Amino acid sequence: MPDHKTPPSEMIRVPTALIPVVKELSKLHREGHTIALLQGLEELISKFDSKIDINNSGKLEEKLDNLESHLGNKLETITKKLEQMERAISTISSANASGRYSNTKPRRQAHPYQQPQVELQPRTNESLAPRLGVTPQSLITERENKSAKEFISWSRNRDPMSTAWEWNDKTELYYPVK
Repeated sequence: MPDHKTPPSEMIRVPTALIPVVKELSKLHREGHTIALLQGLEELISKFDSKIDINNSGKLEEKLDNLESHLGNKLETITKKLEQMERAISTISSANASGRYSNTKPRRQAHPYQQPQVELQPRTNESLAPRLGVTPQSLITERENKSAKEFISWSRNRDPMSTAWEWNDKTELYYPVK
């Protein structure tokens, strides 16, 4: 008796939208409807093939030609506008070189990366403590347990802008050290 083994299944990729359909086809195949299934698929495919109009390709070429022509016109318009701008820039540049448009005031150099310095105000225990990342009570403890110089150094190391702070007994406020 000849050995009739079924060939191993092949794994294929299928678009996500077709997964349920392929699963259904696989189920029908396992149920033994393979021949009817293949005939139905061939019929369906032939209907699609017969509906494709080969003469439509001429219409497609016509649409592509129209699009090309339209884009060509747009490109020509853009090129003319650019030429006009180049002439205007050239005119302004030559006028500036001759001194016609020169300013009598010197222009101020602006550096956007340099932020204006904000004057730091004196602070209380409650307002300085969060800036230094401590509680108001621990700030008081640090101030009381350190010398004035040690406290200034300690506060500079804790401050996000490396600003040192100094305690004033009379006003009971911390002042930035300049």
